[in-house]
Parts: sequence; structure tokens; C-alpha cells
Amino acid sequence: MIVMKRLRTTRLTALTLGAALLFAGSLITASSVAQDEAEEPDQNLYAGRAAVYENLAPKSLEHITSPERIKLVATGQVAPTEIWRALEHGERVECLSCIPDVATLLYHEDSRAREISAWWLRRRIFGVFGVGQVYSQVIQTLGDQSATELQRAYAAEAVGEFLTHAGVPALATAVRTDSSELVRASAVTALRRMNSEGADGELAFAMSDSAEVVRLAALDASMRVHSFTGVEEIVLRLDDSSAAVRRSAVEALGMMRVGDAVYGLIALTAEGTEPDANVRKAAVASLAMIGDPAASDAITQALNDSDLFVRNAAKMARNSGL
Repeated sequence: MIVMKRLRTTRLTALTLGAALLFAGSLITASSVAQDEAEEPDQNLYAGRAAVYENLAPKSLEHITSPERIKLVATGQVAPTEIWRALEHGERVECLSCIPDVATLLYHEDSRAREISAWWLRRRIFGVFGVGQVYSQVIQTLGDQSATELQRAYAAEAVGEFLTHAGVPALATAVRTDSSELVRASAVTALRRMNSEGADGELAFAMSDSAEVVRLAALDASMRVHSFTGVEEIVLRLDDSSAAVRRSAVEALGMMRVGDAVYGLIALTAEGTEPDANVRKAAVASLAMIGDPAASDAITQALNDSDLFVRNAAKMARNSGL
């Protein structure tokens, strides 16, 4: 009986406390709502806010960064970290007049400044993507051979960072026709950023580019886009004159688990056919990822390679079941 009374008392106490907390919470909520309404700024002040934020209360806008601060860092005369901080804190600050100033940062010498400026600009739908506005200006610069090499390369970067697939044809054209290897490599990287093979398979096309930097960029992109269909071009790079390209091709084939490339990879595990130890090590590792028993003998031979890292890769491959 005593136990039952204590239990009933405890339940009543809990119910009473819960009711009191609920009542207090209602008062706090009502008070907060009243305070929020009292603090709600003039709606017209933010009338031009980007559509992506149209469902947010105006008072939710960042106030850490003012339009004046954005214009100040857009001069480019401050540290890139300060540019990054100001624009990141000013993500929701509406300042249409800031757009031309921030657009100049797309051509800043520091890659971080270029990246954050494109990030900030792509949130200004109405001020950036209209005809004659920043986006079309960047596209025009990318295709303008009278612009400097750096300007075209930075324009390619910006197209990629804007993440608007209408820019893919312009990037594809740059990959195929631009006279600068820097611009072609930047265009390839931009396609990767947009998760695109290109309008007509430009990533695969770039793998046979005369410049090593472009071939490397294309191989790197092939491993990062969600769907890459030009695997045969990667296989062709196993005979590339550049050891760096051969290694990248080997890694790509292993990551993609390309069974048809097994015999080509086996050839690259032997010192007699592949002089670069880094390529041999990558070939052994890729064969382990593919897991084809046909590579077993090659793995056994690699256990006696003159390079320690190749031998270690062979041991790991053997432990994986080959």
C-alpha cells in the first residue's frame, strides 16, 4: 500500500510538473513570437533577395558582413582569407550593386578568392545569370582568344563553379580548340566539377591531348564523374610516354574495376616492361582491386621486385586473395 501511494504521488508530481513546463513554454513561445514580430525588419529592405532564400524570414539574413565590407574585399587588396570570410558570412546579404565588384574576383590570382567569389555570385540568380550579366560575360571571355591565357583559364574555372550545365558546350569547345594547354586543362577540370563528360565526350578526347597536364586532368576527371563511358581511352594511356599519365590510367582502371584491362596491367607489373616503380606499384594495387585470378603469377613475381613499395603492394594483393 505504501509503495502504491508513493507511485501515485510520483505520477501526480510528474503530471503537475509537466503541465507547469508546458504552460511556461507556451508563455515563452508567445513572448518570443511577439518579440520576433516586433524585431521584424522592413520587408522592402530585402525585396530583391535571391529566390533561393524567399522562404526565409528577412531577419535571418546575415549581418556580420555588410555590403560595404563586401565591396571593400572585392577590391582584392586584402588577404584571400579575408575575402573568403567576408563573402561566406555575407552569403545572404542582398547587394546587387556588389555584383560587378565581386565579379572581378573571378580573375583574382588566388584560387581561393576565385572559388568563393563564384560561390557567392551563383546565389545571385537575378543579377548574374541574365543576358549580358556576369555569367554571359564569363562565357564570352572563355571563348575570346584575344583575352589572356589566364583570363580564359579563370573563366573556365568560373563556368564550372557556377554549376550551370548550359556552360558545358563552351567548356567542350575550349577543350577541343583552345590554343593554351592551361585553358584546356582548366576546362577539363570544370567539366569534372559539373559532373559532365562533355557535350561530345570531351573528357575522353582530352586523354590524347598533346599536353601531359591536360591528359592528367582528364584521367582525374574520369574517376570523379558519376558516369564515364570512354574507358577504352584510359586503356590506351597504359602506353603513354609519361609515367605520371600511365600511373593515373592504371589507378583509374583499378578504381573502375575494368576486367578487360587485366592483361595490360599485368604487363606493367614487371620491371622488364615498366621502368617506373610507381607505375608498377599502382598496377599491382589495381590488379588486387579487380581480383582476376589471371594476375596471380604477376603478383608472385612482384614479390621479388627491386622496389620495396612494389613488394609491399604485392604482399597486400596476395593477402587479398590473389
